[in-house]
Amino acid sequence: MAQFIVRNLEEEVKVRLKRRAQRNGRSMEEEVRHILRDAAKEESPAPRKLGSWIAARFKKYGLTEDLPELKGEAVRPMRFDE
Repeated sequence: MAQFIVRNLEEEVKVRLKRRAQRNGRSMEEEVRHILRDAAKEESPAPRKLGSWIAARFKKYGLTEDLPELKGEAVRPMRFDE
């Protein structure tokens, strides 16, 4: 097993790590191991946002007109009686 020393760790970080370990029922050392394991996992690509997913899904169908820009417009309740 590898070992290493972390120097110059701020006291506040140490205090927060200790609190986090207590919340999770682990020693501070085990909590740090847990954090490092999670950080070292293979990262998968960031999931696409909904708009990008929808655009990719319907890309082959194309659009015949521009879609209105909705940024900055007030939110309106949906009406089903029209």
